[in-house]
Amino acid sequence: MSRWLTEPVPRGRVAAFRTLIYLFVAADLVVFTPWIRTRVAVPGELYQPLLIGRVLPLPTPTPALVAVIFWALLLLALLAATGRAPRLLGWAVFALYFEWMIVAMSYGKVDHDRFGLLVALAVLPTAGRARHGDATRSEAGGWALRVTQIAVICTYFLAAWAKLRFGGLDWLTGSVLARAILRRGTELADLIASVPYLLIVAQFGIVAFELLSPVVFLLRERWRLATVGFFYSFHLVTVATITISFAPHLAAMTSFLPLERVRPVVWARRLLTRRAGDGGRPADAGGRAPSLAGQASAAGRPDGP
Repeated sequence: MSRWLTEPVPRGRVAAFRTLIYLFVAADLVVFTPWIRTRVAVPGELYQPLLIGRVLPLPTPTPALVAVIFWALLLLALLAATGRAPRLLGWAVFALYFEWMIVAMSYGKVDHDRFGLLVALAVLPTAGRARHGDATRSEAGGWALRVTQIAVICTYFLAAWAKLRFGGLDWLTGSVLARAILRRGTELADLIASVPYLLIVAQFGIVAFELLSPVVFLLRERWRLATVGFFYSFHLVTVATITISFAPHLAAMTSFLPLERVRPVVWARRLLTRRAGDGGRPADAGGRAPSLAGQASAAGRPDGP
């Protein structure tokens, strides 16, 4: 079991995952959850902190407190994305984002799509230093990614457990998806809803998919990646039909992917180098710059010296 939990992975994968997660945190502040800053306009007596907020205890949010968290977290997340001071910046980002989520979820609604992201932020500081493109394998990095993967799959499995625990079999045969479509459905959802019993079949399929999600750990790499691709397609359909985004969960799910192969900076450098090597000369139909010999022939001079 310990060998599976600490299966070594390339440090380049850890570096890429770290950059992606911290950049997502910065994007989350300004794109997905800027509404959290408006929560301070709600009377303080309506703030009902989660259990962790009562145990610590954490202060009731004020405009000044939320503003400090927002700007400090935005700055530190961008710095952490560079890979510098991974432990110091990593723990700081986790602490601030954790408080950001407590503020967000202490007014009556708790989203379960942020569990994997929070776990990723908690374990990334333990992975140590990692450079993009480094093929050296790291057990610490492997543990960080594996724990994040477990959190991602637990999000699915426990969601199914909650459906059956609180909704019972009625969740499977009821009108859960029909109500969701009425509230926030798209034209595509309307087309699906018009097919008799298809929504009931979809509800059975959702629960089956969530209950069987741990099987991904038993698959070989090729099939595991294909299964993760199915997970992403499931969320694509969810957004396209009932406009529910699981963006934080999708970011954490990249822990399954060989991210070390995705190196946009290297690709950009190669492209610039290739263009510089062409000397700015126009390319032919095959994408190659014309040679000097070809130019000489075109001018009517012999090709030889």
